[in-house]
Amino acid sequence: MQKILITPRSLTKNDHPNLDKLRKAGFELVFSSPGRLPSENELVDLIEGCVGYLAGVEKITKRVLKNADQLKVISRNGTGIDNIDIAEVENRGIKLMRAVGANARGVAELTIALIFSLIRDIPFHDKELKDRQWNRKKGIELEGRILGIVGCGKIGREVTKMALGLGMDVLAYDVYIDKSFTPGSRFKYANFEEVISKSDFITLHVPGSKKGKPIIAKNEISMMKKGVYIVNTARSTVIDIDSLIQALDQRVVAGYAVDVYSTEPPLGKELELIKRNNVIATPHIGGYTGESVNRATNEAVENLLKVLV
Repeated sequence: MQKILITPRSLTKNDHPNLDKLRKAGFELVFSSPGRLPSENELVDLIEGCVGYLAGVEKITKRVLKNADQLKVISRNGTGIDNIDIAEVENRGIKLMRAVGANARGVAELTIALIFSLIRDIPFHDKELKDRQWNRKKGIELEGRILGIVGCGKIGREVTKMALGLGMDVLAYDVYIDKSFTPGSRFKYANFEEVISKSDFITLHVPGSKKGKPIIAKNEISMMKKGVYIVNTARSTVIDIDSLIQALDQRVVAGYAVDVYSTEPPLGKELELIKRNNVIATPHIGGYTGESVNRATNEAVENLLKVLV
């Protein structure tokens, strides 16, 4: 019986009905440790003899792929592939498939939720009341504010529609402009500098660069409005941690919300960052909704079957 490795945490912890399609097609499913990212050593052991790999956000290194002696296809249950050694995948002739946009709605809704949490200090007020303290912080409203979207793909477009519904103006930057996307008169595409300098809120929806160089560092932060809010549900590497910490401490950046980290759970500077009072952190839950998991799993499974059956 041919084997398929399953590693996404949403599937190793709870399984999923869509995986039965693989079982019915005659495949044996091999699961990594339940509910956590597999280590490189674990992957090296598990990948041997597998013809398919339904992959999450774990690092898929050259060492792992060298032990993938029978692997024909890697099927991501999401869009991002910067966690994968692409050169080695291509060198070995392994097919790489993605579930493009499957979690877009979930990530977009979390983005808007984080914006509300930032401007109304929801975690602070919740904690104070539970500690039997009646302390209030004055918030702001979103109507008429400018939202800058860096990366206007499927997620960015979903965020745009939600923001326009809240009465915001939206400036969007993307390397590839979709001219067919015209959601309203309060939306326009702009260059990167205009987006980050004119926006009251900036939300990031871009993949990490191949070299890991951040697109937002000290120079870019210096161009932003004082008191800007930043939301990052994309990749930890798109923003320079040291520059961000300094900007938060000096209140140049009023607040930061983050759902993504270079290590999970976060360590070192990232752990130092999220302990700040003007930072809201969530444990990579953007695509962790029932609907997003269903869509992503279904597409990832179908992609495996296209190649293997």
